[in-house]
Amino acid sequence: MNIFKRLLRIGQAEIHAAVDKMEDPVKMTEQGLRELRVDLAEATEAYAKVKALAIRTENEQLYYQQESRNYAEKAILIMQKAQTGQVDMIKAEELAREALSLRKKYYVESEELGLQVVALQQSSRDMLRNTEILKENLDKWEKELRTLRARVKVSHATVQVNKQMAQLDNNGTITMLERMKAKVEDQEALAKAYGEIGRDKSSLKEELDSLLKDDSLSIEKDLQAIKEKLGI
Repeated sequence: MNIFKRLLRIGQAEIHAAVDKMEDPVKMTEQGLRELRVDLAEATEAYAKVKALAIRTENEQLYYQQESRNYAEKAILIMQKAQTGQVDMIKAEELAREALSLRKKYYVESEELGLQVVALQQSSRDMLRNTEILKENLDKWEKELRTLRARVKVSHATVQVNKQMAQLDNNGTITMLERMKAKVEDQEALAKAYGEIGRDKSSLKEELDSLLKDDSLSIEKDLQAIKEKLGI
């Protein structure tokens, strides 16, 4: 039973850790930006491919247009040769019909390619515009990510400081400091008291010495000796 409870607690801890990790705004933003960079790279590559396809299609359209004009000119040229007798008229008409058929074929194909060119060019313009918008947003969000990182650091530091302040008295630190402060004040007061006692003793001793050191008796004795010597 205890083993199952322990496994359950470990599983719950891992789930909570995963949730906390998912809810990390910086990590979520970084992941989102990584995905956007991939999207931007893919969009840029797709734009380049569509642009290249539009260029190739346009070149093909120009080729078919030129071929259509060439066969139109050939039809005219063959009929001119028939007119001058250089080519049999019946043969010339047969060749001219074939040339005109090819002219029409190339013309139709050039028109179809022209429609494709217009559609591809429009698609490439739309893709370029969307790619530029994505790039602008990516640049903006990367700047916001740098700001977010700084804000997260400040908020974490603030939380830690506030947490320490909130738990400061719980650890008895303030009480210990107050006790140390009171003890120091007691020591200072005791030292001051000893100093005053010492000064009082010195004052009494000096007063006593002053009283005992009375020079008047010595002077009287000296004066009496002089008087006795002089017979006064």
